[in-house]
Amino acid sequence: MDKKKIIEELNRHKNLPYLDYRLKQETENFTNILFYTLFDANTPVAENLDVLEEKFSTLVDMACWEIERPCTKIWENFVLTLPEVLEKLNLDAQAILNCDPASLSIQEIYMAYPGFYAIAIYRLAHELYIQGFPLVPRLMTEYAHRQTGVDINPGAQIGKSFFIDHATGVVIGETAVIHDNVKLYQGVTLGALYVAKDLQKTKRHPTIMSNVTIYANATILGGQTVIGENSVIGGNAWLTSSVPANSTVFHTPEIKIKTVSNV
Repeated sequence: MDKKKIIEELNRHKNLPYLDYRLKQETENFTNILFYTLFDANTPVAENLDVLEEKFSTLVDMACWEIERPCTKIWENFVLTLPEVLEKLNLDAQAILNCDPASLSIQEIYMAYPGFYAIAIYRLAHELYIQGFPLVPRLMTEYAHRQTGVDINPGAQIGKSFFIDHATGVVIGETAVIHDNVKLYQGVTLGALYVAKDLQKTKRHPTIMSNVTIYANATILGGQTVIGENSVIGGNAWLTSSVPANSTVFHTPEIKIKTVSNV
């Protein structure tokens, strides 16, 4: 096969589907500016809101493919949610400070805790998700995933004062519902029992009620699974059914002691 034929074949397959990776790059740039606008003391809010509006207009041009679903009003609606989102994020940061004995200051939470960063980008992306803005919310949370190891689908519903400790390996599915004052540790999965495509519109991920603590590497699966309030789920636990309020669930390892016979 000659070079010309190879190029023709590559171009033919490359365009199915059509992908413009500028959308990914522009989304990541928008996410960075948005985060600094909300939290950096030296970043002017008024000036940056104008910059963000211009960046968002670029995202609209690249992401809104369906004419009958215009995205031009989404920016105005999104800006209206920012004060409430920032208030929630401040509560998240305070929850981390209160719960983690290793935290030395509130400033450390905002600048050095990957769990907080992942929550921040999720909350911002979620507001765009519920408005039906295509693809960009997913690109935002995937950007945070790549940086922190925390995979939160923007469709998840998460209440106030949310705490993720150590962060790495946490997975929270699209239809998960998490109420207030919930604490997760590294490696926790809130996932689905089944992944068939025809379940796309159904609740596939668990509900976690208020004041629940879920320790490292616990896995909780299923849309009908509810973890009752004030419960503690121990590390490495595997749950596919509901747990009543005020419960403690723990995994008991089997320990075998190797015996060495004298030779």
